[in-house]
Amino acid sequence: MTREPRIPCDPSAPPASSQADASDALAHHKIQLRKTLLARRRALAPDDKAALDARIGQHILAWAADAGITQLGVYWPLAGEPDLRGAYAELATRGVRLALPVVLARDAALAFSHWLPGEALVKDAMGVAVPAQLRLCSTPSALLIPCLGFNGAQFRLGYGGGYYDRTLAAIPRPYTVGVAYADLAAQFASAAHDIALDRIVTERA
Repeated sequence: MTREPRIPCDPSAPPASSQADASDALAHHKIQLRKTLLARRRALAPDDKAALDARIGQHILAWAADAGITQLGVYWPLAGEPDLRGAYAELATRGVRLALPVVLARDAALAFSHWLPGEALVKDAMGVAVPAQLRLCSTPSALLIPCLGFNGAQFRLGYGGGYYDRTLAAIPRPYTVGVAYADLAAQFASAAHDIALDRIVTERA
């Protein structure tokens, strides 16, 4: 038996401890960044936020019309996220089939339920609104995804639960539109499991 390793090491690869340190540093940076961006979003005055939401909604409607969207996964606004319920109602009148995300299990991809604006909602165990009458459906071909922050490479900063990352890892992957306020653009590195969005829509489009 020789003393040589069974699997030769890549001399260009950083030591395992360095990789772990870098991963820990990235996780810590994202935790601090989430706090900063949440505070910034919550500081928006109600009238200013309503005006920004209306602009984002108009951009979403224009995109959906141009792209010929017939089915769309949407989200119910939480913790100061852009409120696009007015746009949802308009999309429904245009015949677009809407669906809301549903958490069926932790550490799993999101499920989706058909939903029409005006239908009753209830809060799940995590405090997120879901249709009172679940009508589960396949993942829509396009999704609106709220972003706490985003970077220049169109990676999204969420709340750290990983639900959308697991959802987007499925094949075929839906077309993804991140929704955020322009002032929440930030600099952060992506992790190996992160998936870039196809488009980011803000009030500035």
